[in-house]
Amino acid sequence: MPTLPTDRIAALLTPYLVSAPTTPENLYAQLSTYLDLLLRWNARTNLTSIREPEEIVRRHFGESLFAGAHLAARLPAAATLLDFGSGAGFPGLPIQLLLPNLRVTLAESQNKKSTFLREVARTLNLPTEVWPARVEILPPTRQFNAVALRAVDHMQDAIAAARCRVAPGGWLLTLSTEPTSEPGAECIPLPAESPGWVTLTQL
Repeated sequence: MPTLPTDRIAALLTPYLVSAPTTPENLYAQLSTYLDLLLRWNARTNLTSIREPEEIVRRHFGESLFAGAHLAARLPAAATLLDFGSGAGFPGLPIQLLLPNLRVTLAESQNKKSTFLREVARTLNLPTEVWPARVEILPPTRQFNAVALRAVDHMQDAIAAARCRVAPGGWLLTLSTEPTSEPGAECIPLPAESPGWVTLTQL
């Protein structure tokens, strides 16, 4: 039996999806499976410090989906996105579920986390690529229409490293407790349930 029924997940996510152009039919069922996998793996390896299922849905799933909804209108069809330091898959995996035509790469150098990401992608039958190493050793020619960062260590250093991975005219997306002071950035407050900001900067 799933940890949370899909109707409860849908209710928790309502404030985060107001700006979403569409919601895939199977979104909540896939998120339910993702939640169960995350809780099972988190019991034996520390993927996230948030343990309470409804808080995971709000903070991890909701914030990621909110960012994806605001990114959607800015990206071309079949765009590419790099999740820089993906951890347990946020924001990249929920964005992949919201925007199934997006080509998402999850970069995560910690072996236990990259193994978990591959398991989620396999279980949910996603086309998502997992890059199990540091972003800096991606081939230099690889650039993306969007690069996303959330809760990474040394955010300012990570932003500097991420900028060179954004294709011309692409977007740098950050999720943080404070708006990022990037020139020309658009700072969007998260819903009241999740104090923080999504910052979008076109490069």
